Amino acid sequence: MLKPPPSHVKRVALFALPLAAALAGGPGPTETPSAPPQAPSQPRPASPPPPAPAIQLKATPIETELEFPLFLTSPPGDTRRVFIVERAGRIRLRKDGILLKAPFLDISPLTGQGHEYGLYSMAFHPRFASNRRYFVYYLDNNADSRLVEFRAAPGLDQSEPMPVRTLLAIKQASYCLHYGGMIAFGPDGCLYVGMGDGQTGHKPSSPARDGDSLLGKMLRIDVDKSAPYAVPSDNPFVGKPGWREEIWMTGLRNPWRWSFDRMTGDLWVADVGEDKREEITFIPRAKQRGADLGWPVMEGTLCFRPRTGCDPSGLTPPVLEYDHPDGCSVTGGYVYRGERMPALKGTYFYADYCTGWVRSFRLGPDGRPIDHRTWDSFPKEDNPGSFGEDASGEIYLLMSSGKVYRIEPA
Repeated sequence: MLKPPPSHVKRVALFALPLAAALAGGPGPTETPSAPPQAPSQPRPASPPPPAPAIQLKATPIETELEFPLFLTSPPGDTRRVFIVERAGRIRLRKDGILLKAPFLDISPLTGQGHEYGLYSMAFHPRFASNRRYFVYYLDNNADSRLVEFRAAPGLDQSEPMPVRTLLAIKQASYCLHYGGMIAFGPDGCLYVGMGDGQTGHKPSSPARDGDSLLGKMLRIDVDKSAPYAVPSDNPFVGKPGWREEIWMTGLRNPWRWSFDRMTGDLWVADVGEDKREEITFIPRAKQRGADLGWPVMEGTLCFRPRTGCDPSGLTPPVLEYDHPDGCSVTGGYVYRGERMPALKGTYFYADYCTGWVRSFRLGPDGRPIDHRTWDSFPKEDNPGSFGEDASGEIYLLMSSGKVYRIEPA
């Protein structure tokens, strides 16, 4: 098997990494150490947290022969349909438990096919059932980011083939990496777009905190008030000279997968690290506006630029981080709010693309992670590229091999 690239050139080459080697494991969850937020000069905890009570889960395959599935979602309130995004540019529809033969949408001629190219994610308008509007984020043949609106045909089982409009066409650098790729509607009805910084940290600069660039940011736009979109008046940089008004949060490196807690509206951002740390940041709903997640000043809770003596004041630290080589590319998931696993409500699931493990934790009363678990019963034959969530709040695990699993009680 080919070895992964060295850490200094890894740069979440999400689609270039080799398949993760099979990992030995027992039938149930095991305890996982965590790294709660620390000041850069403080030592990390010497002892892991106590083990969580035993719960048995399994990953049940629902599809096994897709082409690199990268995302799964459902329209709001629609318990019959599950949509699966394939990296090559197709969206597949699974209706009433059966995968329809014809793709819901096929834009494969518009997407590149090498390295980190491809169709990354989709988001349904909150009133999709009546207006049939949905949005996709993909990398075009020039490796530039595009946010495009489409409309489903009547009946909702097929898309109209031609796009309605392009909302964003963001020019990328020539490095072919760090595109972000997740889009979702928030509890406020706005569309959020997570953008990577398009750089490697070993370049002289990163645009993640530059006001005139959309790269390395979380964007927030209103797709209802005008075409192609309006900027919400309460975005933090509205009217500020030198700043793009679409920016909602700054300091992101590569937020490959992030999610809103469907019950609280809190935001969970899994930001892929550089040389040493992978991080997960929890941002309560009331503190999201204008948050700075710290890149490239910090990588997790470590100083990155400068290497020592950085100033963490005003930055939002991660709630959990882990070191390389425990993993090398975090895959963010969801806070579980479904009904099939009531003991795990409020639990956040995440994974690592390189090493293949799946873990979870929840926040304790003091806001620190507790109940850490590594789910050794889950498949480890390849790389977990994404999680998905259906309309009922059940969650899924998507593998680079083409398999999709539903997480459920053993």
